Amino acid sequence: MTPFTQHRGVALPLLRDNIDTDAIIPSREMRTVSRSGLAAGLFAPWRYLDPDARTLNPEFALNQSEYSGASILLAGNNFGCGSSREHAVWALMESGFRAIIAPSFATIFRNNALRNGLLTVALEQHDLDELVDWITVDPAAHMIQLDLEACSIEFDPERDKKVFSVDPAAQDMLLKGLDEIGLTEQSMDLVVRFEEQDQARRPWVYLPSD
Repeated sequence: MTPFTQHRGVALPLLRDNIDTDAIIPSREMRTVSRSGLAAGLFAPWRYLDPDARTLNPEFALNQSEYSGASILLAGNNFGCGSSREHAVWALMESGFRAIIAPSFATIFRNNALRNGLLTVALEQHDLDELVDWITVDPAAHMIQLDLEACSIEFDPERDKKVFSVDPAAQDMLLKGLDEIGLTEQSMDLVVRFEEQDQARRPWVYLPSD
């Protein structure tokens, strides 16, 4: 998993509340069990006038040239609600997004994002509105800088940084690029020690089967 320390990029505003996982990646777009091949289906219900023909909707921000290469998504309340499909995170990341900024997130989506290295930042609505007002003036030039170590967002040089909070354990995993397996592997000495002690205490458990 790619560590997340700092990231600077174009921010795409999609200010709708309750964007669920079926809007992020509809089930009809999930034609693979792998983490790749999902980008074309991202936001398919809104991105295409005709999803089958892949006719682009010019009114949708993701299709507009000024947001080309966007890597930060600005969204509304309760982002990622609905089903628990991890494909929603995979589709966002394959499309180049490294961070989502919203007032609130669905818990399962936020946990899935953490496991895959996608930063979710909960920001008060008035702070989010300030970011949106600034970036929409010139999206390509008015980029946002995220610093996970400092838990800060830099944007307009004439304004103060925005500060956010992250669970310390989640912050450590993202900074080091660790998922749960990687986190466990950092404590392999403890795992080996436990197995040795357990084998001495319960040797019959470790007898080879016939």
